[in-house]
Amino acid sequence: MPSPQENRQAIFESCPIPRAVATLSVPTVLSSLVTVLYSLADTYFVGLLNDPVQTAAVTLAAPVLLAFNAVNNLFGVGSSSMMSRSYGRRDFDTLRRSSAFGFYGALLSAALFSLLCTVLRAPLLSLLGADPATWAGTDGYLTWTVTFGAVPAIMNVVIAYMIRSEGAALHASIGTMSGCLLNILLDPLFILPWGLNLGSVGAAMATCLSNCCALAYFLIYLTVRRKTTLVCVSPKAFTLRRDIAGGVCAVGVPASIQNLLNVTSSTLLNNLAAPYAAQALAAMGICSRIAMVPMYVAMGISQGVMPLIGYNYASWNIRRMREAIRFTLRLNLLLLSSLAALLFLFPGFFVGLFIDDAQTVAYGMRFLRGLSLSAPLLCMDFLGVGVFQAVGMGRESFLFAILRKIILEIPFLLFLNALFPLYGLAYAQPATELIMAVSSAAVLTGFLRRAAMEQALKD
Repeated sequence: MPSPQENRQAIFESCPIPRAVATLSVPTVLSSLVTVLYSLADTYFVGLLNDPVQTAAVTLAAPVLLAFNAVNNLFGVGSSSMMSRSYGRRDFDTLRRSSAFGFYGALLSAALFSLLCTVLRAPLLSLLGADPATWAGTDGYLTWTVTFGAVPAIMNVVIAYMIRSEGAALHASIGTMSGCLLNILLDPLFILPWGLNLGSVGAAMATCLSNCCALAYFLIYLTVRRKTTLVCVSPKAFTLRRDIAGGVCAVGVPASIQNLLNVTSSTLLNNLAAPYAAQALAAMGICSRIAMVPMYVAMGISQGVMPLIGYNYASWNIRRMREAIRFTLRLNLLLLSSLAALLFLFPGFFVGLFIDDAQTVAYGMRFLRGLSLSAPLLCMDFLGVGVFQAVGMGRESFLFAILRKIILEIPFLLFLNALFPLYGLAYAQPATELIMAVSSAAVLTGFLRRAAMEQALKD
């Protein structure tokens, strides 16, 4: 019977590309979609209260939860990229030390993030755009999701990245999905009048408890599999050596900056929508979460194949790497185009699932049609960034983060809102993704040509 290590190597080295991509990506996509589903569940069950102020409170807190991804990507993406490439080179010492650095770096950063958001709560609420009507609800939501919930939420994602980097995508997804499904089950109990009737604060409590349970799963997994897993969380393996910390940060910092800029644009979006009406802000929050479905499909597929790409790049199997990239691009385009068509044709149905307020649904229909146009373009953009992260091209990842948010999306938000007040906000993302897709295609094509030439010279 093949050992766990032999099974992992078969996925990376000899398994047919469609099967390898499916093995690594399907669990990742499912866990990503369940993550979106539990985010939507908060919005859905709070929306059943038919109180736009409560829904707006959840929307206002969203940028802070997005900021978790800055830590997730710094240590999760950075360490998993190092681990996959080290695995391809059979450099197991670097692999172990990279995982230990990612684990303890994430733990310390999550605790610091929680502390700062708690101490600076009042200015944070003002920055998020909370007013007297939404202040209490937003404050309560942040208490449970950030003060008590930042550490388990961040550690779940980072550990899942590391487990996925060794080819154990199924176990990474089970941990993530178990927490998400528990959250969905607890939401109605904590939020609705027939349960604890805690509203948006109940949604936050359910999220915190679910993340704690998911973290427990991952810690048990690492304990049970300590003799076979490549993920090392021993304090003795932790090091600040330049090659380890620098290697993780070279990929992780650009990915982290990209997510910090996501928080900036999300906060700006909320502030631009807030002056119009609570219904407009609630609608924008609902539509932004619905639009996360195609985004997380693209992200899940791209993150799923990152270990496959990084491993084969490091082991100089460039032909297999190219085949994996091409297959992933075709798969992404098919799925995202189908989702975009559904969202564009039936926006009222999807928005109406989350709130029974005619004015909010009316706003949402126009917002969702605009946001849906960006979905097919995500396949090129997300795949390109995923490849850059997998092979250690930190500079390109950083430049793309700056291009997407600072040069494109934030100016588009301001310009289109001025040109078409409120409704122009929904078209900033499609305009941004169109330029990003063209740029990603150009840079990715150049990288593949250089890799093929290097392979030919090596052979």
